[in-house]
Amino acid sequence: MPLSRRNFLATGAATLFGGQAVAATQAYQIPPEHQARIVRIKAEFEPGEIHVDPGQFALYWTMPGRKAVRYPVGIGREGLYESGAFTIGRKAEWPRWTPTKAMIEREPEKYLQYADGMDGGPNNPLGARALYLYDGDRDTLLRIHGTPQPHTMGTRRSNGCVRMINAHAIDLYERVPSGTRVVLH
Repeated sequence: MPLSRRNFLATGAATLFGGQAVAATQAYQIPPEHQARIVRIKAEFEPGEIHVDPGQFALYWTMPGRKAVRYPVGIGREGLYESGAFTIGRKAEWPRWTPTKAMIEREPEKYLQYADGMDGGPNNPLGARALYLYDGDRDTLLRIHGTPQPHTMGTRRSNGCVRMINAHAIDLYERVPSGTRVVLH
């Protein structure tokens, strides 16, 4: 059962940046195969958790009654995806982005110009929303975030983070409290 496209667009239209409705959350027409939908899940998954299945390029927000919202995602390139259990230690709307030292070392021609960071906005790599993954009180530098490149769902292109269509990132952000358990399988 797909979630209402109207609901996602309404959420996006309600999001303001710099006094203007953000086109990044409205202009992209989510193709049918990338619609979020409600699915049945295995009994062993507790409600109120996030599970990422890299083989299916899917993120699941688990709910009571063995159900989950399934969102399509993009994940880290080979060798950069890090499995494990984390918690959401921070949430941000239109987050500021700074490439990690490892990203700058791997591709200085691409990232060195942003070493001092980039303010949030429609072209920021973290997109409309970000959930910061922590191990205890340590920021792992891993994120679940929106992207200005929604066509990358179902691919391994990121530097380790889980990326989502901005409208989906906004929806998940509204559902998920800080402290939520996240499992990257």
